[in-house]
Amino acid sequence: MSVKIRLQRHGKKGKPFYWIVAADARAKRDGRFLEKLGTYNPNTNPATVNLDVDGAVKWLQNGAQPTDTAKTILSYKGAMLKNHLVGGVRKGALTEEQAEEKFQAWLEEKAGKVASKEENVAKEKSEAKAKALEAEKAVNEARVAAAVEEVAPEVVEEEVAEEAAPEAVEEATPEVVAEEAAPEVVEEEVVEEATPEIVVEEAAPEVVAEEATPEEAAEEKKEESAE
Repeated sequence: MSVKIRLQRHGKKGKPFYWIVAADARAKRDGRFLEKLGTYNPNTNPATVNLDVDGAVKWLQNGAQPTDTAKTILSYKGAMLKNHLVGGVRKGALTEEQAEEKFQAWLEEKAGKVASKEENVAKEKSEAKAKALEAEKAVNEARVAAAVEEVAPEVVEEEVAEEAAPEAVEEATPEVVAEEAAPEVVEEEVVEEATPEIVVEEAAPEVVAEEATPEEAAEEKKEESAE
């Protein structure tokens, strides 16, 4: 039976999560498997890999063939190196102690590289966050400045209107006074013009009463001549 070490997809759409499995080469990708060797999560930075190194080496020693992606993951965790060292021990090229020392030295070096990468990623995130805050602050300041520029002309117009209001009242005052005084003057003129006519009308009946008619005048002349 031909065995392959490959990835079996799990997780949600857009956020894949993989199992590292040893399965029959004839089985479907996401079908039955012989042994689960670990997990691979590409959604983190750096990617998170959990692997049973000894179990992977055992399958490799038994002739299992990893896919390209699985081989990269096995190399990342040191399984391919340990398989090579185990082969050297089997051939007598080195002892188990020497193979273990080399493998531990490689693990320490790899851990340092991973830690350095994690620090760089964290630093980049921090710098990106700081830049985002500065950009947001600049945008807010620009909005405030624009709002102040929009409000300033309105305030100036209101102040100008307030300063101009007393002048308008002062200019209007003489006209108002003249309008208020005009009716009294007109009434006085009307009274003066109407007075002579009223006097004449009142005096006219008295004058008429004093004058005698022609018949009365003739009787008076007769009486005078008789005397």
